[in-house]
Amino acid sequence: MPPAMSQISDPKIAFAYLRPACVLLTREPTVVNVETLKGQLKEVNDATLQQLQEYVLFPLRFVLKVPGAKKEQLVQSVTEAVSYVLENTCIHSWETLHNLFSELCLCLSSSADPGKPADTSEELKSAVLRCLDALLHAAYGDIVFKLFEPIMLPGLGAAVSLLLALGEKEKSRDIQTAALTCLQALTLQCDCTQEHVVPSSEERCFVGSAMASFLPGITMATARIITGDLRQGHAVTVRAIKVWSRTVELVMEDVQLQSTESYKTPSADLGRIGQLIVLRTPEWVKNTAGKLSVLLKKIISCTSAHQHWRVRVAMVELADHLLAKCSHSLTDCVGSLLEALVGAINDVEPRVRERCEVALREVSQRNQRCSGSSGTQTFTDILSENLHSLATSLPRLMRTSDDQKKLFVLNVFLGYLKILGPLVSVVLNSAAHLERISKALMQVLELDVMDVRIVEERSYAAAVETSTGSHDSYTTHTQRKHFLYFTDEKIFSVLMEICRTLGYYGNIYLLTDHLLDLYCQSSVYRKQAAMVLNETVRGAAGIAVADQSQGLETKVRESPATQEDIKAAAVSIIEEYTSLNNWHLITVSKEMDRDQQDQQLLSPSRLLSISNSDAGNSNTSSLQAIPSSSTSASTIHQLNSNIWQLCIQLEGIACCAQALGHDFRPLLMTSLYPVLEKAGEETLLVSQAGLSSMWDISKACGYASLKELINENSDYLLNDISLNLQRLSQHPQAPRVLTVMLTHSDCSLLPLVGDIVQDVLTALDLSYERTAALFCSVLHALMKALARWFPSTCSRTSKSTSYRQRSSDQEDLSIRQFLLNYCKQKELAEGIGIEDDDTEDQEVPPTECEDVEDTGSPDVKAELPSHLSITKDVMERCIHLLSDPSLRLRLKVLDVLELCVQVLSERENELLPMAHRCWPALLQRLTTDDPLAVLRAFRVLCVLGETCGDFLRRRVSKEVLPKLSASLARQAPISAKAGPVYTHTLAYKLQLAVLQGLGSLCQRLDLAEADLDVVCEACLPYLSSRQPIRLQEACLNVFRHLIQVDPDTFWFTLNELHCPSSYIPHHPDLLPVQLNGTGRPRDEFSDNVFKLLKEEFGSVTETVNQPVS
Repeated sequence: MPPAMSQISDPKIAFAYLRPACVLLTREPTVVNVETLKGQLKEVNDATLQQLQEYVLFPLRFVLKVPGAKKEQLVQSVTEAVSYVLENTCIHSWETLHNLFSELCLCLSSSADPGKPADTSEELKSAVLRCLDALLHAAYGDIVFKLFEPIMLPGLGAAVSLLLALGEKEKSRDIQTAALTCLQALTLQCDCTQEHVVPSSEERCFVGSAMASFLPGITMATARIITGDLRQGHAVTVRAIKVWSRTVELVMEDVQLQSTESYKTPSADLGRIGQLIVLRTPEWVKNTAGKLSVLLKKIISCTSAHQHWRVRVAMVELADHLLAKCSHSLTDCVGSLLEALVGAINDVEPRVRERCEVALREVSQRNQRCSGSSGTQTFTDILSENLHSLATSLPRLMRTSDDQKKLFVLNVFLGYLKILGPLVSVVLNSAAHLERISKALMQVLELDVMDVRIVEERSYAAAVETSTGSHDSYTTHTQRKHFLYFTDEKIFSVLMEICRTLGYYGNIYLLTDHLLDLYCQSSVYRKQAAMVLNETVRGAAGIAVADQSQGLETKVRESPATQEDIKAAAVSIIEEYTSLNNWHLITVSKEMDRDQQDQQLLSPSRLLSISNSDAGNSNTSSLQAIPSSSTSASTIHQLNSNIWQLCIQLEGIACCAQALGHDFRPLLMTSLYPVLEKAGEETLLVSQAGLSSMWDISKACGYASLKELINENSDYLLNDISLNLQRLSQHPQAPRVLTVMLTHSDCSLLPLVGDIVQDVLTALDLSYERTAALFCSVLHALMKALARWFPSTCSRTSKSTSYRQRSSDQEDLSIRQFLLNYCKQKELAEGIGIEDDDTEDQEVPPTECEDVEDTGSPDVKAELPSHLSITKDVMERCIHLLSDPSLRLRLKVLDVLELCVQVLSERENELLPMAHRCWPALLQRLTTDDPLAVLRAFRVLCVLGETCGDFLRRRVSKEVLPKLSASLARQAPISAKAGPVYTHTLAYKLQLAVLQGLGSLCQRLDLAEADLDVVCEACLPYLSSRQPIRLQEACLNVFRHLIQVDPDTFWFTLNELHCPSSYIPHHPDLLPVQLNGTGRPRDEFSDNVFKLLKEEFGSVTETVNQPVS
């Protein structure tokens, strides 16, 4: 036996070496003998094995030819041995090729039904398929073409049927793939890395004629595989696509069909076999192309949106091959093939996009080369017809398909536009195409406006108090649109890209005029037309448009829209959007608040709303004026439609600004005021859209912030506001524009806005019954702005010192000193030595925040700063409005009053008289008003307490504390027994607000001991663990403040309630201290009392163990 590391190269030696094994295998066909021969074959080199091929194959074929049943393991071993021989040698003999081909096919077929695969193991099938593939690759020279002679059609058909059956029905993916690979090799279309026989044009035509007989079976079976279960894996699908593509290409190739060889009459000697031959006549080609078109559409629909990118690449390659080789014969399929290609232009996978771009460039170049300009024209016609057809069916497909199919269809639509490129403008010059495309977009983009939350959501506090927020803070809170026919955000993105592409390649004047006509014609299309218009303008400016190079021409637009063109379009769009009929729309179903009542009274003649106009009356706008009394009859549908229309129109103004950039600045004179008007809307969506539009305009025009945008344009904005305030009945929104300006500007605006504030106050004085609520919003925004621009630097510090500071001083006190102080206090109480203390009380400490004014001219009062003067004027109006019958107005006024107090706090001599004047009305709100007003009034009281505590001490002690304490005491047992739902009630919120503010109020006012006792008695029940957690926490906070005022008293009070341990005196002559809380069992108050004692008086253990001094 030769060495293991070298192979036998001498044929004689090899023959002698292999002969015993071959003879033994012929005599005894067993698995062991086959394995022995297979092992010895590996010891012979390829050249020597080639010479001994026939001799070696004989015993192996003999085993397969022996009649009767054979063990599967034996057949498998034999086919593996044959595979080894074929993979390392070539077949030169037709007889060997024919015999082996037949024998291997028999191994695959069932003995009972030769047309079906045998029910054998997967290992055997895999081995036979591998052997068959090796046989087809080993066929050398011309002998392989003999397989396709007419006489071989029955055998060839049987092999094709077996392979298709295995590819379709087999459960193993590997066997399916191997069977389809064999079928591809059988048609000489294999794409593996091995060397293959390259047929000449005549030989290819010969093979194509033979395979035409099997084209229906192959295409139908592979189509079923392609459109079958996704669980079969992408490899099977990809291989089936290749078989379908290459077989159709082989049979329907244009070059072959132009030859007369393709439909030669078969010889009469063939007998019945002649009936199997298909003549590829023009009629046959036409009928076959029609049937293939049906299959192709099914395949495209299943693979174009396949989840695996390799399947989508295979589909692109299929379209590329067939368009390159069969464009004339498959005329019916060209549209579908182009659809498959253009649908892949926007694929998420870069490799699919790149392959698609290459294919489309080749398609474009081939058509341009065909017959000069006529070829390009023909191709353009096909594309435009496909685009028109797709636009016609687009609404139906969007209604009936799933999201994946919708996305593919829209990608195809976008693909056509990108391929046409600059020729889009030519296509849109056709009225039919323009009408169909625009109407398709109108129907697809129809909004779902039935969500009641759109109307319900209000923006009472939507205005952001500072203008430092980023644009993202607005866009993230903007509600996304909901459409009738799709939900996927990707679909909306593709639709918007379609609109931008139309604007990029189309004529901006034509598109603007046509879409504005649709906008004006019917309320049904108004919102959709506005959306398309917005993106078209952005597209014309090249914003968010990828300039693709797959088009029919490699150059970009020949005559892009100029800045003047875009500006002209933007002006016409903004004029239409902000016209009276389209801008002042009803957004509330009824007068839900006084602001709407004010506006209704101010504009009694008419209000505007979308209504269903007579479609036949083209001269009448569908946006009709309706009486204000019918507002309550407006449906949710109409109101939501109005809201979304305003939002889209605001987006449109922002889009125009983005398209023009700095050139939009001149248009701010007419467009900024309406945008600010809507930014002050109380409908949440409109307000958000207005703020977002302001940010977009600011960024586009080169302003760093909203503050800069408003300040730079404040002159004509304030001029418009001033004029409109004088005609408030026609311009009821003017106060809201001022509100937005104040909200997003800084103190540099104050000198400019001073006169307008006086106009507002004058208008309020003249007609406060009708305009109070409307102007209160302006005053609230004004005071918020003043509080932000001029923060108070003066705050009243409490006279009481903290217990910890006192305790640090008391550390040095001894019992002796304590007794001396006690004797002194007793003498003073009896009138002894009181004269000595009079001098101490005569000194009055100066007020910390008192302004130092010029004493040289006492009769001349210094002029107040403008912001303080304005604040006083506003506070005057608040005093009068605090008693208004409207609860909503009273709440607004209380908010304004709180801000006024904060701003005036730096001038105590100005604040105190105003506080005195407002006290009676404020007291009414605190004691006899709605709980909501009590809450807000108590907040104002707390702010007053911070700034003018001494001034309020007696008033609060006498008029407020008794009622608040009584209310707390009355509600304590109710809240202790209530369940979790109680925390959502107004009574709970009132309790919580009072407890949260009461402690700090007592501390700031430095209340007397009797008042503190009243507060303590009212709050003690809230230390119970049965109370809601937040009420307990608020009560603990009250006691923390009370302890700062009088630590000794409240230490004693808490220990009376619960004393952790008895206190032992230092000296035995002193009696032990007996507190009521000593030895009391643990109860509902124990935990909170223990917590307070530990926090405020140090560790309880330390306190307990220290003697009483």
